[in-house]
Amino acid sequence: MNTLADLADEINSVSRLTGTFTLRSGQTATEYFDKYRFEALPGLLSRIAAAMTPMIPADTDVLAGLEMGGIPIATALSLHTGLPAAFVRKQAKQYGTARLAEGCEVVGRRVTIIEDVITTGGQVVLSSNDLRALGAQVEHVLCVIDRSTDHGAALTAEGLQMHALLTRAQLDSAEARSGKARPD
Repeated sequence: MNTLADLADEINSVSRLTGTFTLRSGQTATEYFDKYRFEALPGLLSRIAAAMTPMIPADTDVLAGLEMGGIPIATALSLHTGLPAAFVRKQAKQYGTARLAEGCEVVGRRVTIIEDVITTGGQVVLSSNDLRALGAQVEHVLCVIDRSTDHGAALTAEGLQMHALLTRAQLDSAEARSGKARPD
């Protein structure tokens, strides 16, 4: 896989499902990108991380993978770049360390949030606010797939800049190249 189009083709063929799906936002969709399918394939995950590595803002101190889909991507990016990773829960656990962000310390550090698929950005906004409350400096979000219809307006409204490896349009082009019919 040498080009972004090749990567889009592979992700699309492995991860695009059709049917009726309820998204985290509560929206209903007729197709779904099952990120666990591309995150579970070591070779594909490594190629995704390699393609995303140049997109990481230069001043990033910590890669913060969001529970659960952002964690394998953050780990793969950490392996490719040598940057430390933190793993961000949706809420702090009630036992043990009782931490929201596990792994590398985020306080006072420039943290880039890592996510798999962004549709509305709701969880990213919540998690970025939680990380900021802990003392992290959060300005950037890096995702594999931007499925949003508004290119991350909710993120922009929170002072976050989204960097997406692939957009819905690129994956739709991959679908068209494969010759499969897309549901309307």
